[in-house]
Order: sequence, then C-alpha cells, then structure tokens
Amino acid sequence: MPITSLLYVKPRLWGVLAARYAASWWAMLHLGAVALVMALTPSTYHRANRLATSRYIYASTWQVLPWFTTLTALLSLVIIRIVLVTAQSYGLSRYALEMVVRVLVLELLPLSAAMFAALRAGMAFDASAMGLARSGVPAGEATAETLRRLRRDLVPQVIANAFSVLSLAMVSSTIVLVLAYLNVYGLSPWGLPDYTRTVGRVFDPTVTLGFVFKTVLFGLAVAVIPSAAILELLRRPRRLRTNVQPGALRLLFVLLLIEASSLAVKYI
Repeated sequence: MPITSLLYVKPRLWGVLAARYAASWWAMLHLGAVALVMALTPSTYHRANRLATSRYIYASTWQVLPWFTTLTALLSLVIIRIVLVTAQSYGLSRYALEMVVRVLVLELLPLSAAMFAALRAGMAFDASAMGLARSGVPAGEATAETLRRLRRDLVPQVIANAFSVLSLAMVSSTIVLVLAYLNVYGLSPWGLPDYTRTVGRVFDPTVTLGFVFKTVLFGLAVAVIPSAAILELLRRPRRLRTNVQPGALRLLFVLLLIEASSLAVKYI
C-alpha cells in the first residue's frame, strides 16, 4: 500500500499499514538478493535457462537497439547544440565538452536506458501474468502458474535486463561521444588529443566503476521490482485503486533514488 494511503485511514491502523508497507519493501529486497545469488550460481545456467536468457536478451536489447540509439542520438544532438551555443555566448566554450559528457553520458543516458528497459521488458511479465488471471483459468491454477513463471523467468529477466540497460547505455553513450566530437571539432583529427584528455579527465577509474555499478543496479531494479509487486498481489489479493501497473511507481522511485545517490556520492 502506498505510504500516502496512511493519511486516509483511521490513526489506529497506521502502525499496521506501516508494518505492511515495510514488509513489502523487505520482500522486494529479499527477492532481489535471491535473484542475484541465483544469477551468480553456475548451476543456474542449464540449457533451458540459457535459452530463456538468450530470448530475453534478444527481445529486450537487440530488437530495440537500432531505433533507441537513433532516438537518443537525435535528442542528444539537440542538447549538444544548445549547450555549445550557450557556452559560446558566455565565453565558456572550453567547458562545453566536459559538461556534455558529464550531463548526457554519465547521467541522462543510463537513466533513459533504464526507464526504457522498464517499459519494454520489465513490465512484460506483468502483462502476461495479469492476462493469465483474465483468461478464464481458475484463480488457484492461475496463481500456481504465475508463481511457476516467476521462478522460471526471474533469473533470465535479471540477466537480460541488466544486459539491456548496460548495452543501451554503452552504445548510445559511444554515439553521443562521437557526436560531441564532431560538433566541437568537426571532421578534423587535430582535436583528438584535447578531446581524449577531456573525456579521460571525466572518466577516471572511480567514475567509470560508479557508472557501471549504477547501470547494473538499474537493470536489477527493472527486473526485480515488477516481479516482487506481482508476488505481493498473489499473496494478498486486493482490489487495485489505480490503472498503473503493479510496481511502476515503486520502480520509478527506486530508479530516481539510485540516480540521486550517485549524484550525491560524486558531487557532494
């Protein structure tokens, strides 16, 4: 139950609802820990799991990679031009490239890739599970089938979504770095020393490790939170008061929390 719902119930129930809310978050963290341990266990990768993982990777990454990178490249090109023109008007051209790398490559592109992966793949199982309940299957059989699908697909989804977020972020970041060079230096190769020096100053080892760790956390959140929301609905069925998919708001909150924590660690 959302924390804001505590304001609309009797005060004597606040403690019960707060405990239920905390238990819901704990169940989500526990599911994520179990999925991560299973993903790191070699015995998990039998033939069926490998095939399922490859299918999820194909659906969540390869099918959408071309047009996602095209869209991000077009949007990034507009942002790059705005930053360059604004920096030139204030006489700060030498800081424009570093600003583009820090804002676009380090922050906006990984977050965009995570949100896109959440919409494209992280909620796909939610749709199939909810559709199973509406297909005329008895409630008990639908619950058992949904649980079986969760156990079967959770680890492949964790791996595929982490791979998807990393791939989309890395490929789009590479394209944006090339676009940034072309906008600043044109087709001349003489800007490479200054360009590599600026990018290398931004991507020091600590920042690079933080960038990879943040994108992995994004992928884990995208895979685990919708599945945890479905499990909670199966354990405690209730009438939904919103058309938002289960776990969507919590996923958005966690993604923004990861991003805010990353910014705080780097700049505070």
